[in-house]
Amino acid sequence: MATDLSRRLVAEALGTAMLVTAVIGSGIMADRLTDDVALSLLGNTIPTGAMLVVLITILGPISGAHFNPAVTLVFALRREIEASTGLAYVFAQILGGLAGTFLAHAMFELPILQVSETVRTGSGQWIAELVAAFGLVFTILAGLRFRSDAIPWLVGLYITGAYWFTASTSFANPAVAIARAFSNTFAGIRPLDVPAFIVAELLGALLAMALAGWLLSESKPVPEMKAAE
Repeated sequence: MATDLSRRLVAEALGTAMLVTAVIGSGIMADRLTDDVALSLLGNTIPTGAMLVVLITILGPISGAHFNPAVTLVFALRREIEASTGLAYVFAQILGGLAGTFLAHAMFELPILQVSETVRTGSGQWIAELVAAFGLVFTILAGLRFRSDAIPWLVGLYITGAYWFTASTSFANPAVAIARAFSNTFAGIRPLDVPAFIVAELLGALLAMALAGWLLSESKPVPEMKAAE
């Protein structure tokens, strides 16, 4: 499905906005319904994974459903999207993410403008974000190579699992990290901690791209030796 750039940018902004709304909104709801941190995290996890399946399915045919500057960077380096288009995608993703934060606050009648006070820093958190972004990008690239029709479910399930096996609860997305810095709720992250998260996420994405470029490449057939006559 060929679409013009303006529609692709709207799809990226809308998708990122709805993703962030799901992340922050479900975090607020879960936090209000229970004092159990594990249950709150579960209530945050399931809607996020489910929303990813929906958003990638319906918006993927329009823009590719990146919703993530790290993913866009990888596709630009692989020359599957022009650099100028990639920059426009990133801008749309960041704006969409911020809009999603404000929308979530409005729905729950919270102050629209907030700054998170949740500390998320340290080597464990940074390694976790590297792992989270690595796994996400590798899942996407492997899915494109072997099961492109399953990518919505692969990504949704990966993020659902990564919420629980990473120390950082798997942000894996610079636009989402920036957006969450402006929400002093369950899903927030202190602005001071965002740059290190972004660096770790981009590094993880680049490592995944490098490994996928080798591991998922098609093997060249080995020429058969002819018997001497």
